[in-house]
Formats: sequence, C-alpha cells, structure tokens
Amino acid sequence: MAPVDVFDFIAAQRGDRKVVRLADGESGLSARTIARRLSSVSGFYSYVVARGDTGLRANPVPRGLSTRRDRGSKRSRTVPLVRVPRTLPKILSPVEIDALLAALRMQRDRAMVLAMVLGGLRRCEVLGLRLEDLWVGERRLFIAEGKGGHQRVVPIADLFFAVVGDYLHDERPRPCATDRLFVALKGPRRGQPLSAEGIDEILAGARRRAGLERGTCHQLRHTCLTRLREAGMALEAVQAQAGHRSIESTRIYLHLTNDWLAGEYRRAADLIDIDHAAVEQLLAVQEMTR
Repeated sequence: MAPVDVFDFIAAQRGDRKVVRLADGESGLSARTIARRLSSVSGFYSYVVARGDTGLRANPVPRGLSTRRDRGSKRSRTVPLVRVPRTLPKILSPVEIDALLAALRMQRDRAMVLAMVLGGLRRCEVLGLRLEDLWVGERRLFIAEGKGGHQRVVPIADLFFAVVGDYLHDERPRPCATDRLFVALKGPRRGQPLSAEGIDEILAGARRRAGLERGTCHQLRHTCLTRLREAGMALEAVQAQAGHRSIESTRIYLHLTNDWLAGEYRRAADLIDIDHAAVEQLLAVQEMTR
C-alpha cells in the first residue's frame, strides 16, 4: 500500500460526487465517517510497523497535507486529509428535560440523567461511578474513570443526591456484589453493573414515551455545560467541570449559549451607545467654547 492508495480510498468513500445530501451538502459517506475509517486504517498500519516482522517500516497513511503559512513563510502546518465540519451539538430545553425525567420509571434512571444534566458527566463516567465516589457531605462526585484515564472532582446539585438516596433505599438489590453505583435491577444481570447498551435503551424508551426527538447521553451533557455557561460560569470553570484537557474543546460553548451571547451583545452595544453619546456631548461642548 502507498499514499496514492489512501487518496483513492478517500475518493471511493465519497461515492458519486453528483449526488449531494441535503442535510450537510456532502456526497457519499459523511466526512466524519470517512475520517473515522481512515483512522482505523492508519491504526492498523501503525500496529504492523510496531510489530517489525513484516518488512513495513513506515505508516503509508499520511498524517496530513503540508501547506505554507501566511505571507510565504517556509514553515508549514499540516491540514487533515479529510476536513470534518464542526457541528454544534443539540441541547434540550427545560421543558424537554422535565418531560424526559417524568417519562423515566425508576429513581435509578432519574439519578443517571441528573448526573449528566446537573453534573455534565459523560456516559462512561456515570456508569463508572462507585459508591465511594459519592462525596455527599461536600456535594461532589469523584470521577475515577474520566476520558483518557484522567480523574477529577466535580460539584453537583443536591437534587442528584436526593434521588440517588431514594434509589439506594428503595431499588438497589441487596446484597449486591459490585461497588458500582448503578446496577441492573432485574433479569439475569440483576445486581451487576449497568452497561452502556442498558442506559441507551432506558433513554430511548423514555424519549419515546415523552415524544422527544432528542435526549441522548451526549446531548444531556452538552445541555448541562451550555446552561452553566449561560448562567455566567467562567469558561475555565466549565472546562474543569467537563473534564476537557484543552480549553479549545470548551470554546464551543461560546457559540452554543444563544441567550448568553445575546445578553452580552446587548450589554456591549449599550456601552458603545453610551460612549458614542459621551463623545458627541464632548464635541458639542468644545464647539460652544470656540
């Protein structure tokens, strides 16, 4: 395999360039899907190179295309082979959140949703919570299994602990062999840690009963972080709450918070109007004193 084969692979994934999807203006598979497949191919060849027993000495999948910087600088930067458009994630309104919570049948399920809506936890972080990770006195959660293996401590509202208390008192099987907080409540896996498929199935059923088109784990997390930013939480604090390693991952919430952005614009515009009026008044005074 050679780099030219990689470009042929990308072109083939694009399919018929004459047919364009109305949803995003792309043809063939989406750029996100192509990039994911290309990453898998690159990962495979990296593994083959690491083995060292095949004769392959370099990964044939280019890391990207080199391009010159502005003003003809000789220094170059790399752009990806497949440019993935950055789309804004969908969030739920307060009415939709209430409808989703009302459609959930178990306190366990409400507690998991609240962990995402009030704490901004990822699905894997919710499922990874242990009993000892509930810092009830401090109203915080210890995230031992964050993305990339990173740990953090996040605050969360009292409502979450109240619902968790009801779940532990009324629903969690006794005895239970695992220290995971959220477990299956019935069936052959009763008392065992809840799976990702399990929580997805629970949310899908609740969305169907509530008549909602959205409400995935990822959207619930984005809803929390967006509302925190709208309420005036500093971007660095949102970053810590979300568990983002880079502030760049958090900057998307500058674009999600429509109400916050509109308020900031009006505040700035009012200050501009005040300054403009003050300048006009000063010029008028100067004209009168001449």
